[in-house]
Amino acid sequence: MCELWGRELNSQTPFKHFGGKRCKGCCFHEFASVFAVILLLGFCFCAVCDELAMVSVPLGFEISMIDRSKTWVSQNGVFAFGFLDFSSKDGYVDGYGVGVRYNLGDKFANLPIWTVGGGLRVPENSTIRLNMDGRLVLVENPSGLIVWSSNTSSLGVQKATLLNSGNLVLIGSGGNVVWESFNSPTSTLLPGQSFHFPQTLRAPSTKSITSYYNFVIRRSGELALVWESNVTYWRAHLTSYGGFIKEARFDSTGVLGLLDDSSKIVWSISSKDIGDPSVVLRHLRIDSDGNLRIYSWDNAALKWKIGWQAVENQCDVFGSCGLYSLCGYNSRGPICDCLYENPFSWEKDFPDVDMPSSGCRKMVDLGNCKTNTSMMVLRHTVLYGLYPPLDVDMMLSEQACKEYCSNDSTCIAVTLRNDGSGVCTVKRTSFISGYRNPSTPATSFLKVCFVPEAVSAQGVHPHHTAKAIPLSPIEFTEHGVDSKSFLGAIALIVFVTGSVFVSIEILVVLFIYRRRQIKAQTRIPFGKDAQMNPHYSVLIRLSYEEVVELTANFGNQLGPSIYEGILPNKMPVIAKVLNYVATEKDFKMAVSTLGAMHHRNLVSVKGFCFELKHTFILYEYVPNGSLDNWLFKMEQVQKEQNWRQRLDIAFGVARALAYLHLECQQCIAHGNLKLENVLLDESLVPKLTDFGLKSLLGKEAASSSESLSERDIYMFGELLLQIVTGKRDIKDINVQDLTNNMNKELKLEESEGVERAVRIALWCMQNQPFLRPSIGEVVKVLEGTFSVDRPPSTFTFTQDQVEESQS
Repeated sequence: MCELWGRELNSQTPFKHFGGKRCKGCCFHEFASVFAVILLLGFCFCAVCDELAMVSVPLGFEISMIDRSKTWVSQNGVFAFGFLDFSSKDGYVDGYGVGVRYNLGDKFANLPIWTVGGGLRVPENSTIRLNMDGRLVLVENPSGLIVWSSNTSSLGVQKATLLNSGNLVLIGSGGNVVWESFNSPTSTLLPGQSFHFPQTLRAPSTKSITSYYNFVIRRSGELALVWESNVTYWRAHLTSYGGFIKEARFDSTGVLGLLDDSSKIVWSISSKDIGDPSVVLRHLRIDSDGNLRIYSWDNAALKWKIGWQAVENQCDVFGSCGLYSLCGYNSRGPICDCLYENPFSWEKDFPDVDMPSSGCRKMVDLGNCKTNTSMMVLRHTVLYGLYPPLDVDMMLSEQACKEYCSNDSTCIAVTLRNDGSGVCTVKRTSFISGYRNPSTPATSFLKVCFVPEAVSAQGVHPHHTAKAIPLSPIEFTEHGVDSKSFLGAIALIVFVTGSVFVSIEILVVLFIYRRRQIKAQTRIPFGKDAQMNPHYSVLIRLSYEEVVELTANFGNQLGPSIYEGILPNKMPVIAKVLNYVATEKDFKMAVSTLGAMHHRNLVSVKGFCFELKHTFILYEYVPNGSLDNWLFKMEQVQKEQNWRQRLDIAFGVARALAYLHLECQQCIAHGNLKLENVLLDESLVPKLTDFGLKSLLGKEAASSSESLSERDIYMFGELLLQIVTGKRDIKDINVQDLTNNMNKELKLEESEGVERAVRIALWCMQNQPFLRPSIGEVVKVLEGTFSVDRPPSTFTFTQDQVEESQS
């Protein structure tokens, strides 16, 4: 039988009805029925014998990630402190962190209730330690880099204690609390924990990306659920109260209340099991899906059950299904559907812990439509822009609403409320989400690349615009389709299909004719090389003499080893002298790969010259020159008025890098990212040049692509700071004051974008590559889809970093 400690627990323990005793060792199997409740809480499992049953720890105490099974347990055994693995229900581990969790035996019942750095991810060679100087620090080994600190080195800390309430505290020499985790909540409030302005609960991160959802208490005392700082989708209404709100507090009975300065409750909500004596554990938590819930521990089912949630209809949570998705319903309840596919190729039930935006195809870039655009009709559907939420309301009829968006090049979609209000809401962002319900009195129109009018009202795939999509069962019911209409629809499909085949034949003939014309006009195309390798595109190969001729004997030099020229077909180009050592076969293959890339923010490769002593590559000519000339030679007045242009340029560069790293058949690193290699066209659209050759032709190119990509991220961070600050030399920048100074110079509507840019730039420039974000995450931050935490406060520009950026 378990050896029992005879001492009584203090009144804070929720298990005092067990007789005030607790297990110290492991239980024998034959006594499991006697101690069933204790077993379910994990106190006596042999699997947790490595847990450190102690009340306080002295200076110098540490737990290593190498032996993360060891945890430090509170006196009542309910909570444990140590390393956490952020794993989903499907077993996917999304990194590791440190924090306080429940100690209930079952892995998925042991929810984190406070995490270091708000969920900071760390590598496996990390240590959490109570330093001799009184700081609780998270250290990455073997470098000794401190990635988080409690900043309590001068406060006389003597020990640390994990209280029975779940509060982690640092105790001074006089027994006073000098630091506590309750003062910096992350995603959860425990019974007895206060919540006051300007504290914030942030939903747990997913896939190493900071969540967009926050639970806030405003200066007025109002409680609210918000997406970033832009959209409020739930609030606690205090219409009849005009006094001062001191704080919100969550208590052990399952009540969340707002208290005035006399500690009187002026507003409250409660769990449906309030007053149930069998419930001894509760917490309030903002989940990854953006909803706020009160949870109670179910002793019988051994799981957490929901006693209250702020948003009853999950579809009312802003962006609950993520990008390019609709929140809807089927016989099982609320689900997420893709915006485009019909029938839907992807479907996800609630509740869900991840933003499922990756499950749906992204919206087509309307600027790349080969024909005109048309409007897709979505009945009983409300659409809204996720970021930025710049929706504009107008008073228009349904037809006028549709025509307005169709004729406005900046409009992406509109939603008309069919409730008699005549409100037409215009969306000017391609980051679209929404919800639908048969009872929703609204019709939305989404702009897509042109499709036949007869099928534009159906769900169509943006890349298959010439195909008619069959009517869904819902559309049959709505329109009352009879047999004649059905035969008419079949005839229409046959007609459209035949027209498509005829059109394709005509296009093929025109393509062959045009291609022959182009071949006749170019000087020396690939010729035999094109027959030997089908990957070669319509690049041209020139002799050295022809390069001399098209550059007028290198008469117009634009930069080091860069010359302006013009092809026989009057196309202006740039000829760049190369010094890469490679075989002709490898060089032609590399140029062929680069020539096949097409992106708005990449300079097109037009041709090459490869001879024994002369190697050139030809790029398209970009008229406005390089970014460094535009950035550092502009007038001061212009500098203060072009923040939007600068952020747009940075975003374009990030999109180009994302294309190279993620969207090509193989990861291609730029390898030489700097201001001089960013060119600007007439509209100040950035275009990267001099990309990929180092990655494709360098020694052991395949094995070095990952390290070159990491270097791309670092160099992009440096370039981003140069763009934001307007300074070439960034090593003298005071990182701590940078965003504050930026905000003083900016209007409100631009300051958040600049702050995000500065934060992600500093993350890109972290010394340790594993701390740097991926380029996909960078793009999401710059476009505003993802938020980003402040980088570690210990970050400084070191001499090694400066030398690395200059090497």
